[in-house]
Amino acid sequence: MPDPKTVSQEFVKISRLDLESSVPAEAIITDVKHLASYNWIEASTPTIAVPGSPAQWSPPQGNRRVKKDSGLVYIAQNAARHPDSPLEPLFRSLYIEQPTFDINSIDVVTDRNNIRKLLSFINPTLSKDGLDSFTIQVDTTARTAIFCRDETATHEVIGPDKFRGFGHEFEKAYTVTQVKNSTGHHRIISYRLGGLNLLVRHETDGCVGDLKPGVKNNESTGDNLANVLKSLCLSSDTTDENSVRSKLAIKREGRVVPRESTLEIKTRAFHRPLELSEVAPQLWASQTPKLVRAYHQRGSFSTPKVEDITAAVKQWEQTHQDDIKKLIALINHILRVTRNWGGSCTIRYNPVEDKLEIKKIGRKKMLPDDLYSRWTKTIHDAMAQKNSKHGPNFAQKKV
Repeated sequence: MPDPKTVSQEFVKISRLDLESSVPAEAIITDVKHLASYNWIEASTPTIAVPGSPAQWSPPQGNRRVKKDSGLVYIAQNAARHPDSPLEPLFRSLYIEQPTFDINSIDVVTDRNNIRKLLSFINPTLSKDGLDSFTIQVDTTARTAIFCRDETATHEVIGPDKFRGFGHEFEKAYTVTQVKNSTGHHRIISYRLGGLNLLVRHETDGCVGDLKPGVKNNESTGDNLANVLKSLCLSSDTTDENSVRSKLAIKREGRVVPRESTLEIKTRAFHRPLELSEVAPQLWASQTPKLVRAYHQRGSFSTPKVEDITAAVKQWEQTHQDDIKKLIALINHILRVTRNWGGSCTIRYNPVEDKLEIKKIGRKKMLPDDLYSRWTKTIHDAMAQKNSKHGPNFAQKKV
């Protein structure tokens, strides 16, 4: 693999052949932790509910006919609802639920979708549609690379003359929304992969289990949210460095649901069985433990089963070690390039040359300034803690 220091200071190309070396002996996801969650709320201004709740799986008895999907459908809801900063809800919910989280411990912050795209570059057969052109925007702060998905369209309006399946209408009929006016539940998890620490956001279709009304998220979340809301000051005459000029509204609603209860829903015509291999990369990247495969005949569904696919996804991970090792090598290559450059860049798949292109660019920051200050704050806190262990004069001690 070429040394990034020897290539152009503003442009790098990566081919699959570059990814054959420097891979770990074993490439598995470990140390999975649920950190935060939120729901998007239908409102006139960008609004999220923290921690929110996924819709509860509640299938009707017997067969049920579902109308075809129509109207507004989101492709990338975070970008559609909050184009100024699609990643801001991730960090706001994270620091509400984990106020002391050390962001400097993370190598990559990303949506699951970006992992899937990079995997499709490694092995195009892992994507049902093959390898299409894609773009990922990257910001580098300290040692952390923030990946932001970049879609040509963030939503679609399905007209009466179009057919896009039954998936969205099926979810409405077979789940019960737990947060009023919710339009989607997003979760933030962390895990280790081949020596890398990743912070991953993904959408969840639902959850199983009894969500009793009396169950509340822990009390500290309420205090943390109050502090965040207090800091989200929109006043133009404030000079507090911790104040935030944000268009994102946050409210407290919902309850924390464990990762073990979450599920992915897929719908298919009965004559086209859905193989687990088709959805395994998606479920692996978010460590989603449960799957519903719902089959229909012209929109008429029988009651599907909820499958625990934890073992099957683990098996997929074992049988795709070569692809995952190359994914790790690719992320490490991207990190070396972007850390060497600093600032912002764009990752784009060029289908003509069949290569990834990384280009250094200038653009506005992805996040509000107060969120970038979190990287500096955790470094200062760590230094202060280290100095306190050695006494007040440690910093002045001669070596």
